[in-house]
Formats: sequence, structure tokens, C-alpha cells
Amino acid sequence: MLSRLDIKVSPYLYVAPFFLLFAAFGVYPLLYTGYLSLHKYTLTGADVGFVGLANYRRILADDHFWTVMGNTFGLFLVATVPQLLLALLLASWLNKRLRFRTGLRLGVLIPNITSVATVGIVFGFIFAERYGLANWVLQAVGLHPVEWRQHRWSSWTAIAFMVDWRWTGYNALIYLAAMQAIPRDMYEAAAIDGASAFRRFWRITVPLIQPTIVFTVIISTIGGMQLFTEPLLFNYGRIQGGSLNEFQTIAMYIYETVFTNNYSAGYGAAMSWLLFLVIILFAAVNVALVRRSAR
Repeated sequence: MLSRLDIKVSPYLYVAPFFLLFAAFGVYPLLYTGYLSLHKYTLTGADVGFVGLANYRRILADDHFWTVMGNTFGLFLVATVPQLLLALLLASWLNKRLRFRTGLRLGVLIPNITSVATVGIVFGFIFAERYGLANWVLQAVGLHPVEWRQHRWSSWTAIAFMVDWRWTGYNALIYLAAMQAIPRDMYEAAAIDGASAFRRFWRITVPLIQPTIVFTVIISTIGGMQLFTEPLLFNYGRIQGGSLNEFQTIAMYIYETVFTNNYSAGYGAAMSWLLFLVIILFAAVNVALVRRSAR
């Protein structure tokens, strides 16, 4: 009797901690945020009452919201697309027979384990308007220095460098793990048939690691649409994202609305839910595009 009960119950007990933590830190905050988004709720005045979809209608008429959403999409595209392409090429290179392969593979992960605050401080000095390394290089080749925080294109470029430097190696190791599962016989047969290295990569490697590519696209979409720390540190801790909000993301705007502006938790919760829906939609579109291109 006890042995039968153990066989039936013990598997659920083993996985129960994960589901309890997921319910406490995943499901409950999501549902509670949805509740707040339907109320006029402030951190200083508590729950004023149920307002239905008024917060959502207010957001859709908020020009600032559309500005930061445009910044978020722009930063996502500028940072994520080159990042995944570089990660794919880097993984292909690391998959070859190289000297000190283990050291190289460990080395590409160092940026990811570096404190994001450290990364922000270092890149803040690199892209400093005065005496910054980036401007020194531009002047060394005869170009004019750039005010990196004063223009949308320049700030996006600088932040993309920060994001790509930190996450390219991480994604490269994920791709490398998938590439190592591909039988070497397939590459050898293709080489005998006269396929070039590029053709082997495009016709063998990319289709066979398609599920991994889809996974990294989804993870990168979630991270890119919630970009917060890099632009915040790039602007020396100021939440506005530039003098004219050139690089303020939706996550920064939510934080500003809830904690530093009018403490409107209901309005911020509604923006969070819209961001959640946008991430799901954008991830689904990315998955469809990646699958279509890999055919």
C-alpha cells in the first residue's frame, strides 16, 4: 500500500517546489498586475476604485507611450538581430578543431557573467562625449566626435554595443551545443559532393539547429522588449532616457510612472500587461519568420 502510494505521489512531490515557486513569483504577480490594471491604484492613495479599461484607453492616447514603444522596438532590432547573427558565426568558428578550444569557449562567456553595473560603467566611459574611447577612435581616423546621448541613432548604437557584448557569447554557446549534436558524417558527405563551407553551413547547420534558433529568438525577444538596465546605466542612472527621451524604453517608462512620477500603479500595470501581450505577439512572429527562412 505504502509503496504504491509512494510511486504515485512522489513524482508530484519532486516537481512541486518548481510549481509552487512559479505560482508565487510568476502566476500571482501576473494576475495581480492584471487586477491593478483595471483599477485606479496609486502607491500613495491606495485603490480608488474599479475603472475597467480606462487605463488602457489612456495608454493608447498617450503619445509618450508610443514614443517609448518605438524606442523599445528600435533598440530590440538594432541589438538583437546582429547579436544572433554574430553568435551563429561565432559558434560555427568554435565548432572547428581549434587550439585551446576549451579556453576560447569559456572566454566568450566572460562578458555574460560580468556584473551589468560594471558593463554599464565601462561602456559609459567608452561612449563619453569628452575623452571617451569611441570619440578618440573617430577623431584618430579623421571623423568628428559624436554626442552619443543626444541623438537617437547614436544612443541606440551605443546601447546595442553594450547588449551585444554581454549576450553574444551566451547565445553562441547555446548554438555550439546544438551544432555538436550534428553528425560529422553529414558534413563529410556534403564536402565530398563539392558543397562549399558556406553551403554546408546554410543547408546543414542552420536547418538542423532550427529549434535552438527559435529558442534564442524567443529568449532574446523577451529580454529585448524588457530592456532596462543598459539604457539606464548608459544615461548615468537617469530614468528619462535622454533629454528628449531618445532611448527611454517601455520598461523605463513603467518604472518612471509607478515610482518617480505620479505613483500610478494601475496605469503602470496596464502598460505592463500591454508589454506582455506585445512580447507574446512579437515572439510568435519571430518564430514564424525563423521557421520560414530555415526551410
